[in-house]
Amino acid sequence: MSIERETTTSGVASKLEGLRESVATHPEGASDSTWAWIEELSKRAGLDAESADSDLNELFRLGTAPTDLHGATAGMLVMTTTNPKFDAVVRVITSMWMPWQGKRFDKDTAKGDNRLTKSTGLVGKLLWPLYSMKDHVDGKLAFDFETYVEAGKEDPDVDVMVIDYADIEKNPKLVIRKIRDELVELVPGVYLGKILYTTGTGYFKLGYFALRIPR
Repeated sequence: MSIERETTTSGVASKLEGLRESVATHPEGASDSTWAWIEELSKRAGLDAESADSDLNELFRLGTAPTDLHGATAGMLVMTTTNPKFDAVVRVITSMWMPWQGKRFDKDTAKGDNRLTKSTGLVGKLLWPLYSMKDHVDGKLAFDFETYVEAGKEDPDVDVMVIDYADIEKNPKLVIRKIRDELVELVPGVYLGKILYTTGTGYFKLGYFALRIPR
């Protein structure tokens, strides 16, 4: 099933340009409107995944590599892009239970980790029995990463912040160390990311996520 495109490629660029222009006078409004736009694209993915993927990809390509991201962020899994049947299952599961809450960044050390719910601990033990998550006041911390800026794997003409799990020895080898997240800033405080999986010979896009700095 498909729905009428609400934006075109040029429409995406024009809308983002307008939001960026509004930052000077209405910074919180620009942030909220950009986040709401990503939420709308996430909802559209359940009806027209191709359309949502196209707009998200264009939006990502218009982003810039973050240079001063620091502290805790709130996160959203926007959509997965594996195959229609699996993506539909993911949407159902995550609508009932979303263990991932966001990420934390330390710009001074170029490192960070992921914020998870307390209930993730049990599932984590089943998947990675030798891996220990860290307790935190609002849940669990896990899957440390390093950050740096370089060209995107799918978008070599776009500089991105790479969120790299591969060289952290304590990270589980199963899945986690094969993930490469790429992040761009859309407007101050709102970020769009791609989730990539290395096959050993290349990278496969698993989906999109978004982050925002909470107020």
